[in-house]
Amino acid sequence: MPSGPRAGTDSRARLGLLQVSLAGVLWGTGGLAVQLVREHAPLSPLTVSAYRTGIASLVLVVAVLVLRRAAAVRALLRDRPGRAVLVGLLTATYQALYFVSVVAVGVTVATVVSLGLAPVLLALRDVATGSWHARQAPPVVAALAGLVLVSVSGHGASGGGDHPVAGLLAAVAAGATYAVATALGEPLARRADPLALTAVSTVAGTALLVPVAFLGGGPYGTTDPVAWGWLLYLGVLTFALAYGLLYAGLRTTSSSAAVVATLLEPVTAAVVAWLVLSERLGAVGWVGTVLVVGAIAVLPAPPDPDAPATTPASAQPDPPDDAARS
Repeated sequence: MPSGPRAGTDSRARLGLLQVSLAGVLWGTGGLAVQLVREHAPLSPLTVSAYRTGIASLVLVVAVLVLRRAAAVRALLRDRPGRAVLVGLLTATYQALYFVSVVAVGVTVATVVSLGLAPVLLALRDVATGSWHARQAPPVVAALAGLVLVSVSGHGASGGGDHPVAGLLAAVAAGATYAVATALGEPLARRADPLALTAVSTVAGTALLVPVAFLGGGPYGTTDPVAWGWLLYLGVLTFALAYGLLYAGLRTTSSSAAVVATLLEPVTAAVVAWLVLSERLGAVGWVGTVLVVGAIAVLPAPPDPDAPATTPASAQPDPPDDAARS
């Protein structure tokens, strides 16, 4: 049994993996929430996504002010402004490309390609940089197999789109964008306050998604209270909280492990659809679910991560006004 520093490293890595996994679970409830929004308001998926990031931006800005993390935001914008903004833009681009892929080629292909490509690309990166270890292969292969099984089960298995080539290309681009965003976010997350990073990247993503949604055509709003309730759920829980958990987890978890852990998103979506909408999951879907969850449970901890300080200096609350003046 590990003891001493190694035990502490393993426990931090496991906590980070748990945080990333919880983010995947929250994202997995987003599909049902979008469906419920559109049952009460005729908003396009891109418009819903723009509302989601916009609401998240407002919530995160308020959180930064209330929790006195303005100093952390300033430190991030001073030290790594370009990368923080780029992570937000890539995250928004991934969402847009994924929606395009779903419409063009169908949910199954879009999900398998976009989410399945990211672990493969990051594994290839690790091989090229010499950081790949043979013990990482079985969990990755098992998780990808589980992703395929869940995606081709009753949940979302039907409904191919009318533009398969364009949809496949969009799914590939979405997967590559997701991989790059996660890889770029990992070193940022190890140095920056998670709340500051989530706030800056989300505001940047909103600045991209809002005009894209506007160009996509209306309607642009709704007065339905139920729709607004689910929009708030999407913004607060499936974006602000979920991405905060992702970046908190990336402080001690590698991006390669994180993209495998977030495969809980389609698993959660399938289980939620089975529970709430009575959609068929079937034996194949359950086998896939077990494979994904089991693979995440046995993911190896990073061999020697640079564990961050418990509280980065930039994450300290802003000093009281009296102290600042003294």
